[in-house]
Amino acid sequence: MQIAAHVAIGILGASLVVWAATSAAITFVVPRGTPVALTRWVFTVMAFAFRGLALRRKRAASQDAVMSLYGPFALLLLPIVWLTITFVGFSFIIWGLGALSPHEAVLMSASSLFTLGSVSAHDLPTAAANAIEAGLGLGLVAILISYLPSIYSSYSRREGKVTGLEAQAGSPPFAGTLLYRLTMIERLENTEQLWHSWSEWFADIEETHTSVPALVFFRSPQSDRSWVTAAGAILDSASFVASSITSEKHPEAQLCIRSGYLSLRHIAGYFGLEFDANPKPDDPISVTREEFDKVFANLREAGAPMVDDQDAAWASFAGWRVNYDRPLLELASLTIAPPAPWSSDRAPIRRARLRRSRRG
Repeated sequence: MQIAAHVAIGILGASLVVWAATSAAITFVVPRGTPVALTRWVFTVMAFAFRGLALRRKRAASQDAVMSLYGPFALLLLPIVWLTITFVGFSFIIWGLGALSPHEAVLMSASSLFTLGSVSAHDLPTAAANAIEAGLGLGLVAILISYLPSIYSSYSRREGKVTGLEAQAGSPPFAGTLLYRLTMIERLENTEQLWHSWSEWFADIEETHTSVPALVFFRSPQSDRSWVTAAGAILDSASFVASSITSEKHPEAQLCIRSGYLSLRHIAGYFGLEFDANPKPDDPISVTREEFDKVFANLREAGAPMVDDQDAAWASFAGWRVNYDRPLLELASLTIAPPAPWSSDRAPIRRARLRRSRRG
């Protein structure tokens, strides 16, 4: 009976060790956005804490100051969780080998994990377990350290485009601002390179933000910038061009929209956010007809070559927007993105705050 108990404890410990090692490997080594339960739990628990603190602040800048710590802290917590599970797992394994008491097994596991060597093994199986634990502990920490340069390289590429957008679309970014400025410098009908470069940006963030989900929560250096609101401004601009500007069919703008909504959907899907993967063109969107008409009128007044049928333009714009409307708002809510027109200003979390403030 005692042997069976030791075997069961040893198997439980081995399962914990395999769980931690597999989670680390999939999170940082496997080059695909595979959801990992343990990684998601760490970010979820940290999210409750940081979002609770952030939402107690009324000013967007104060919220951003709190949330700016979320991504880095959650990322640094991952190896601590992995090491803790590994420590508990090898404590069970050493105890399951039957040579030591539970107290001695815990001390030996701690000594091996941190390569202290303060407790030595008295038999070959226990010594082998100590060696494996020491190597695995160092490996888990090394994985994070080795991938930090890659993580910050991806972050730098993302933020380079977000920062550059301020000169074109304002801060916070808005499609109406971007299109107006392009109209005034007579570049509205020559935007193929703009859409192409942002299509590449969307492809890049889809790969990096699902492979290393911590990047989703890394904030921009400036509190009024966000990769989510930048994505929204570009997609709305491309949708406006594809629906309302008289020229060719704007293939680059249409491809940018498709690249963008696929990217946002894949990132939102990784975090289990809800959205309709096959929306109908006439499904409701969060942008109102009045908001669309206001931008349409401003562009026409500025001299932009607008289509004659404004009703058809609105239907076309709504048909494009419906593809990314819900994922955009859900990601803005998930990251508590700073307020920006047509995106985070109508995200679920901000609508709830607005209702509470009105009742108060």
